[in-house]
Amino acid sequence: MTRMLIMGPPGSGKGTQAARIADKMGIVAISTGDIFRYNVKELTDLGKEAKKYIDNGDFVPDDVTNRMVEDRIKQPDAANGFLLDGYPRTAGQVEALNEMLKASGHSLSVVLQLEVPDEELVQRLLARADSEGRADDTSEVIQHRLDLYHEQTAAVIESYVDQGIVARVDGTGQIDDITERLLQAVYNVRARTGTLPVINADS
Repeated sequence: MTRMLIMGPPGSGKGTQAARIADKMGIVAISTGDIFRYNVKELTDLGKEAKKYIDNGDFVPDDVTNRMVEDRIKQPDAANGFLLDGYPRTAGQVEALNEMLKASGHSLSVVLQLEVPDEELVQRLLARADSEGRADDTSEVIQHRLDLYHEQTAAVIESYVDQGIVARVDGTGQIDDITERLLQAVYNVRARTGTLPVINADS
């Protein structure tokens, strides 16, 4: 059973690639961003609490996020594996995820890191803001989110390097090309660590 993370700065294409990779590997893609947006739209208690942080480009507090993720990965569709998109983002979340996995007798198989230059990310996010009318994608918020990523999330990735499960992948170019790079990276990590995943080439 494969349990993976995909990480990268805002605008790097994590969501698109997570769905593609998860489909190829027969596991579920779990996006904290999608769950937050659903709760905000439905005006749940979690959504109301999360909205004030999301609107400012800040991370939702760890305790809220951790509870949400723990509940999600216990759902039946995640029993055979999952690909987490957007979590963990802080040292506290790494610790919480480690405890969740340990409690279920599992561990992470692969951590994928998409790398895209900041200049390209800003242009991507501004274009998305124009086309989708996303209020959270102003120039100031975009830069704040990128700063948070570099200050906090990049350091999180380093915590997995010693385990030999991190693969850094070029996130620029055509979507199909990026997907192929990611799939090859998964294969390489699993070959190195001794357990190859089953990839459905016909998907």
